[in-house]
Amino acid sequence: MQDLSELDRQRVQRNAVVAKRLKKRYAAERRFKLLAMLSVLVSVAVLAVLLVAMTSNGIAGFTRAELKVPVKFTELGLAVDQSQLSQPGAEAMLRSAGLTDALQFAATQAYGDDVASQLGGGASRDLAAKIVADPDMLTRDVTVALPVEDDLAAAYRGEGPAELQAMASRLKDEGVLSRAFDWGFLSRADATDPQEAGIWGALKGSLLTMIVTLLLAFPIGVLAAVYLEEYAPKNKWTDIIEVSINNLAAVPSIIFGLLGLAVFLWIFPNLRSAPIIGGMTLALMTMPVIVISGRNAIKSVPPSIRDGALAIGASPVQVVFHHVLPLALPGILTGTIIGMARALGETAPLLMIGMRAFVATPPAGFTSPSSVLPVQIFLWSDEIDRGFVERTSAAIIVLLLFLLAMNGLAIYLRNKFERRW
Repeated sequence: MQDLSELDRQRVQRNAVVAKRLKKRYAAERRFKLLAMLSVLVSVAVLAVLLVAMTSNGIAGFTRAELKVPVKFTELGLAVDQSQLSQPGAEAMLRSAGLTDALQFAATQAYGDDVASQLGGGASRDLAAKIVADPDMLTRDVTVALPVEDDLAAAYRGEGPAELQAMASRLKDEGVLSRAFDWGFLSRADATDPQEAGIWGALKGSLLTMIVTLLLAFPIGVLAAVYLEEYAPKNKWTDIIEVSINNLAAVPSIIFGLLGLAVFLWIFPNLRSAPIIGGMTLALMTMPVIVISGRNAIKSVPPSIRDGALAIGASPVQVVFHHVLPLALPGILTGTIIGMARALGETAPLLMIGMRAFVATPPAGFTSPSSVLPVQIFLWSDEIDRGFVERTSAAIIVLLLFLLAMNGLAIYLRNKFERRW
């Protein structure tokens, strides 16, 4: 009985020790879960603060101050043949026919010289575009909303000289001066006036640059990954190549800009700031990322896939291109899109090859002078004008939407081509 009591006592002690350990383990798990949830909440909070700050500042960047000007075309007597409005260059023809002076006269009649002088330089261009879109405007009296100078736009925001602020307040109370959504921000290029600045030139430049980057980096990177993983002999030369690729993936991006400046612009000196030069430079930066992600994706394909294909008589090339690559494609595409997203946000290498020039027209092709979204944001952020601060935030929103679209494409392609085994 004493021996049995001793065994019971030892069993109770062991159970107490086990229970104590389990309690500590469960407490550690609860702390870990709490820290994990806290980390997620902090990440979400930081992201929310970023999005709210960008949105609150950027919404104003998609708008501009506009003045409603009554224009009596029936009294102005513009000598314009409406049949010419459907021909190329119709807007320039209208302006040369005296549309600018007629608009100033109409604004002076309606509001006086002080207000008429605050019409923006792009007001006549906007009015010409409206007339080309609706030629019947020349036969009737209309009221059109046209952009004003940045000084009056700043006064509308409560900045600048007191007399301009008083003028803006009076026009606002009369209901003729207001801020409206600026669709032209998405269709114009850079300008010295924030009221006339647009993002399309830089956005088109980014699209062209990314096309060049993808066409160069993707096939070369995937083929290099296939060779290194499936065909390359295992020797010291292969090890040196692998180490070099891993090191290139960690090289600061500005080094690739220096390489593009020293090599590509030396070979093509007349293509400075062109999307094709920017694409080749970013392709050098993106290629190591594609090679590494491609090798990891190929390596993740089970050896049984290769063995089964060889067992039914497939050649080594058929094994790779008919079986291994289709199964590795989701991982390769994901790595490629991530690398492209990184390239899209790069500024330093593109600054080195001259893509920071003032480009007032969207690029016509891969060899035309161009800017890109990150560089455009950098240039606008350096301006002291409050209007450019708003435009900068709006451009950041456009860049974020571009990145979200690319990441969404990566998720779609991964799910589309993903296969389970």
